[in-house]
This record gives sequence, C-alpha cells and structure tokens, in this order.
Amino acid sequence: MNPIARALRLPAPLLLLSLLTVQPARADGDVTCGGGPQSGWQDIAKLKKAVWLERWEVLKVQVEGDCYEVYARTEQGQAIEAFFHPVTLRKLVVFRRGREIYRAKGFTG
Repeated sequence: MNPIARALRLPAPLLLLSLLTVQPARADGDVTCGGGPQSGWQDIAKLKKAVWLERWEVLKVQVEGDCYEVYARTEQGQAIEAFFHPVTLRKLVVFRRGREIYRAKGFTG
C-alpha cells in the first residue's frame, strides 16, 4: 500500500495531528559562520566569482544570518544551497535536497 493510501486510513485525529506536525525540511540547519559586522565582509561580486570558479551557475545570493548563502546549480545540473564565510569567502557547508554533501574541515557552525 502506498504512503498516501496508508495515511488516509488513519483515524481523523491522528491524520490531523500528522498534518499539523509536518514541516518542510530546512536545509541550512541554522548555520552560523561567525562573520562579524557586515562592514568587514567581502563584496558579493567576489563571492559570485568564487562560485563561478567552482563551476556553479549562481541562481541567488543572499545574506542569511552571519553568512553568505548561495543557491546554485552544479555542472551536473544539481540544485544546491551553500554557505560561505563572508570575510574569507571560504566554502563552509553545502546542501543538496536538504542533505549535507560537504562540510569544510573543522567547521562546526
């Protein structure tokens, strides 16, 4: 039996509870980069160049907390979400479909 059919067989209160507790997966997991004040951050244009050197197609770049967050597509066409340190532009962590696929050595944020 497929998962949808199985869910529809749940008693109404359990079905409602399961629907209320389902939340979309949040890929970033509250990443913190320790970037300090934005006045000391590198320019986003430099970040875009660094991402280009990774051979990624940039879809969107934004500030997320104290990090630069990049949405991009890899050479293989995979959609990814990556976090970079805003001062050093070091790639810290990369997610694909909500799963971590890369973490910089020593990075715990």
